[in-house]
Amino acid sequence: MQYKSMSPQNLEGELSVLRAKLEKLKAQKLSLDMSRGKPCREQLELSDGMLSCLTGEECVLSPAVDLRNYGVVEGIPAAKKFFAELLDVEADEVMVCGNSSLNIMYDTIVRAMLFGVDADSRPWKDQGEIKFICPVPGYDRHFRICETMGIKMISVPMTAEGPDMDEVERLVQDESVKGIWCVPKYSNPEGITYSDETVRRFAALQPKASDFRIFWDNAYFVHELYDEGDVLLNLLDELKKNGREDMAYIFASTSKLSYPGAGVGVLVSSKKNIAYAVKHMFVQTIGHDKINQARHVKFFKDRDGVLAHMKKHAEILRPKFEVVLKTLDCEFENGDIASWTHPLGGYFVSLDLLDGCAKKTVQMCAEAGVKLTEAGATHPYGIDPRDRNIRIAPSYPSLKELETAIEVLCVCAKIVCIEKLLGKA
Repeated sequence: MQYKSMSPQNLEGELSVLRAKLEKLKAQKLSLDMSRGKPCREQLELSDGMLSCLTGEECVLSPAVDLRNYGVVEGIPAAKKFFAELLDVEADEVMVCGNSSLNIMYDTIVRAMLFGVDADSRPWKDQGEIKFICPVPGYDRHFRICETMGIKMISVPMTAEGPDMDEVERLVQDESVKGIWCVPKYSNPEGITYSDETVRRFAALQPKASDFRIFWDNAYFVHELYDEGDVLLNLLDELKKNGREDMAYIFASTSKLSYPGAGVGVLVSSKKNIAYAVKHMFVQTIGHDKINQARHVKFFKDRDGVLAHMKKHAEILRPKFEVVLKTLDCEFENGDIASWTHPLGGYFVSLDLLDGCAKKTVQMCAEAGVKLTEAGATHPYGIDPRDRNIRIAPSYPSLKELETAIEVLCVCAKIVCIEKLLGKA
């Protein structure tokens, strides 16, 4: 409905109907969780063959290397080769770590704060105020790292092709700006893939700070929902053309390929950056879980094996995304209080309501038994200046639960937006 053009009397009538509908939903005593992009049990079970695929004998790579023992901080050669093929880079541009790419991002920031980005640079902590560019809406865990480290965050709006690059190019002329967070493919939460032009503009950046770095969180690099997904240009290749390959840290993991709690995370960068990271990692650990690295390689085998596996994930996820999008289309299409994204991959749908309506909608959903990501989480410091963005994570609930959860969200959103139009909010 076109709520903005309705009379106050008609809005009051619609509000009465919606409130009655919400009470019926509350009577179901719901307890549904759409707060995070967690794989569901059916997705986890796709990788259960990994639990028994490796024998003790296969752990002995050579007389000097036993996967069950200490060592090989940079990752086993087979895992480096495996991820190099997946991410279209060279094996010595890869460091294979533990289960969490977020952990690698955190470590990379801490290393820059304490020691600088390389042997020739000053620690960030000794350079006064440090700033990061944060495309919004974005990933709350990125923002939390910066907030924890006392790094000032500067919001830059996302466009259909990625961050507003005119603004990014302007901001990097400030020497205190040391980095930018990016989720370049199927961005969290909008599902946007950066265009070729955007990637090339990143590769051509001329920041004033020589220790500026692009934090390229390629979390959804093979996470398609359909056969015809988005294609992301290779940032490292583009940087090499400009002799600037040191400028990027690229992160990825198998968290949503295999097990989020027992996957494998990687850092990809220039050979110089990888050597510097390994040098510091050698102090931090005597080696990550090499058995886990080896069983991932044996289970998936190669890129073709990964892509075949991800098609099985898509078969589980696609109907869930389609339920969300079909419901939003049905409830809001051609209306004037909501807009949303239609991603071809990734883990989220981004919903924008009227300004000032997101927090109250999320709170109302929680009271009805549906947990969503906290409103404001998609912006630095947890503050969405327009209070309008809601992140929808369809992966974890069952289809039936999802149908109910989205119904609750739509009812609550309509109630809050109508109250806003009537001056009651």
